[in-house]
Amino acid sequence: MKHTIYSEELVARVVAELGIPSLERATIGEVVLIARRLEELTGIPFIRMDQGVPGLPPCRVGTEAEKAALDTPAPAIYPAAEGIPELKHEASRFVKAFLDIDVSPAGCVPVTGSVTGSFGAFIACLQRDPRKDTVLFIDPGFPIQKSQLRLLGARWEQFDIHDHRGPEALRTKMEQYMASGRIAAIIYSSPNNPAWISLTESELCVVGELATKHDAIVLEDLAYFGMDFRDDFGKPFQPPFIPTVARYTDNYILMLSASKIFSYAGQRAAFIAISDALFSRRFEALAERYSGSGIFGPTLTASILYMITSGSTHSTQFGYAAMLRAATDGTLDFVAETREYARRARLMKETFERHGFHVVYDRDIEREISDGFFFTIGYGEGKRKMSCGELMSELLLYGVSSIALSTTGSDQQGIRACCSRMTDELFPLLDDRLAAFRADH
Repeated sequence: MKHTIYSEELVARVVAELGIPSLERATIGEVVLIARRLEELTGIPFIRMDQGVPGLPPCRVGTEAEKAALDTPAPAIYPAAEGIPELKHEASRFVKAFLDIDVSPAGCVPVTGSVTGSFGAFIACLQRDPRKDTVLFIDPGFPIQKSQLRLLGARWEQFDIHDHRGPEALRTKMEQYMASGRIAAIIYSSPNNPAWISLTESELCVVGELATKHDAIVLEDLAYFGMDFRDDFGKPFQPPFIPTVARYTDNYILMLSASKIFSYAGQRAAFIAISDALFSRRFEALAERYSGSGIFGPTLTASILYMITSGSTHSTQFGYAAMLRAATDGTLDFVAETREYARRARLMKETFERHGFHVVYDRDIEREISDGFFFTIGYGEGKRKMSCGELMSELLLYGVSSIALSTTGSDQQGIRACCSRMTDELFPLLDDRLAAFRADH
């Protein structure tokens, strides 16, 4: 007799009820709905490894500053498209303090979450030159960014970096796509969602060199800023500085979100940092389309981002500015605050490995990956290796929710696990459920 928590019939009924055509291709939101519905029907809680939501309290520096802003005239005033001066100034200082990169306040623009930042950046990058109509994803990556391109009806190419680590292997692989001349933008996250790999300085150098050579714009998603806990990146204006492509090209847009590093996801606070050179660069195609100057930064800010959200919430900008200021001044150690995720990930990995699972993306070239917000898990070897969809579907039966790596652009077999909701009292439950899984497999 199987040791499952939920029956196959019940899971199948819920999947059909929710109109989900394929578990293997289920989005993060669909997996969340399945887990919630099964909990509602049975009263049995899930081990939730699906959605990457913060598992720490919101930063008090931000909430107090935002509450203070609500007592000013700010809520009655439309926010400027380019952002409040305080936030732009503090964003520029923050980038200098932790990346050792100079970006003028003008190029630091608040957005309602990095999702909005990438959406606006995709539009600007794809419209600036009619010969460049394709985005290149260094995968695995955040599935929503491809969904944004579907919404735009835009083309993309992708490759799984798993077998192309190291500068020479990466250069060879990227040149296969860049040589076409059609690549408008290159996008990746580091630390990576879902694999938690981090690109090395030598790999970032290659990305930057190819972006310059082929006139592509790099969109570097730094949602997990400083959360490679193998190095202490939490000291402002002191090495080691966080690795970034911005050292190797002027063609970049950095995306920095408050969601994870300050546990401020609910307020949708983020900013993009556009290099000074790119911000002031003129494109004839943008001038013609928007009947304006065609200068990249102002066009992206006023003609694209403002059309999407009409600016970022006024009071939230004050909260974000306060958190950035505290971090840059050294009074808020956001890296120390988020190190709790590394502890949870380490314990979760140990639990999975004890029951016969293995980490899929396990190394940054020769260095073992950091413990952090996400990690990847596979089960079985050779002909007995479970596919992405098979493993994700089977774990649902044992009350463990995740997403299949196949939805992230990965060619590897396994799932993405998020540790943010994993509190200490849940570890014995995870151990029991994985033991039951192994007994049945």
